Amino acid sequence: MALAAHDAAERVDQMLILTERLTEIMARQCECFEAHRPQDAANLMDEAARLANLYRHESTRIRADTGLIEEAPIDQRRRLAKATEAFDVVLGRHGRALTAAKFVTEGLVRTIAEEVASQRDQLAGYGPTARAPVAAGGATAIALNRRA
Repeated sequence: MALAAHDAAERVDQMLILTERLTEIMARQCECFEAHRPQDAANLMDEAARLANLYRHESTRIRADTGLIEEAPIDQRRRLAKATEAFDVVLGRHGRALTAAKFVTEGLVRTIAEEVASQRDQLAGYGPTARAPVAAGGATAIALNRRA
């Protein structure tokens, strides 16, 4: 999928709209992660992925052929440059939020797995006739609710 621009000014306008919308979505996702509500960020994932792919495609085309935007007015290109800088800032914030969410999620899964393992390693019964469970040391399956 590509932008359907007839001239450089229209291409810059479309890139500006695309960049600002992608920045807005990424900022909203950051807010969701920072509020510890990643499930809310997931609702924006499809649009973010679609727009990010279009942005990647178009920015690659422009980098390869700067003539696609050279004829656009300088003030319009400056607005696009500023929007791109804002997008880069939000992208950095988004990366930090995702890293933090990943760290927390991995810690939760590790804690749950350790608790399950400790429960399985307990002896069955009491006293001198206590015995280890039959499947001690075996693998344990864990099912997680995506909404939890």
